Amino acid sequence: MKIFVDGDAFPNLLKPILFKQIQRLHVETVVVANKRIDIGKSDLITYMIVDAGADEADHKIVEMCEEGDLVITADIPLADRVITKDAHAIDHRGELYSVDNIKQYLAMRNLMEKIRESGEMTKGPKPFSIKDAESFANQLNSFLTKHYKS
Repeated sequence: MKIFVDGDAFPNLLKPILFKQIQRLHVETVVVANKRIDIGKSDLITYMIVDAGADEADHKIVEMCEEGDLVITADIPLADRVITKDAHAIDHRGELYSVDNIKQYLAMRNLMEKIRESGEMTKGPKPFSIKDAESFANQLNSFLTKHYKS
């Protein structure tokens, strides 16, 4: 199993949490972004910069991930694509996406997008918090404990 990080919007609060888990378990990790992202120095982490563009990092992650891999992303369409490949996805707030819930998240995301496109003002997501980082840390630890075999 590898971890793939959709790095373009990866919160700074999560970088030390993820780095600690990578080092603790010695899990190979690939950070994909269209700009330089630094989670930490490690032989276990590969940084990949893709061309600028809305979905370039997503396309690369989908191309590279395999069954059983973990993708960390807040991008619901990307999560849907990797789950289709029998990989796993966790968002920045600790939500574990699965075949059981991803279509609901995708439908809600698409509905909200249509509402915004119609000119309606929406609140958007709440600001990222320490509590969100703790939820992410707990979910990541739980997932890796259950799924990662070094």
